[in-house]
Amino acid sequence: MFINLEQKEIDYILENNYIGQLGYIYNNEPYVVPITYFFDKEINAIICYSEDGHKMNAMRKYPRVSLLVSDIDNVTNWKSILVHGKFEQHFGSDAKAYLHKFSLGIKDIILDKEQVKASFISDFSSKIYKDNIPAVFIIKVEGITGKKRMTS
Repeated sequence: MFINLEQKEIDYILENNYIGQLGYIYNNEPYVVPITYFFDKEINAIICYSEDGHKMNAMRKYPRVSLLVSDIDNVTNWKSILVHGKFEQHFGSDAKAYLHKFSLGIKDIILDKEQVKASFISDFSSKIYKDNIPAVFIIKVEGITGKKRMTS
């Protein structure tokens, strides 16, 4: 049986994870890729970064995106949320500030959940590209839904 998540369950999943599945449209085709994220509840936005390429070009062209985050114990015990929002790329000092917040936030989540101290972004996310500055973006949250399946 599938049950709608309460708001506190939705918030907990979004705030206490850092890997999600980003959905976007490119050439009228849907794509879903794994991505490292940090949810900044102060601004109600998801902070991410990426190499400049296919995904970034697609989101610049069509900024409506989604992010799926799941907590899965097994096939009959799971919780999943789907965030709908709007992509916004940031540059310069804004981008640097967001990347700093992203790094600090994820380090705290990893320390709390996994009891591991991450020292660098490369410890928990795709490497920072040495030749290129990463493209920093946020997803302004416009809506979130959540479901769960529990058998116990």
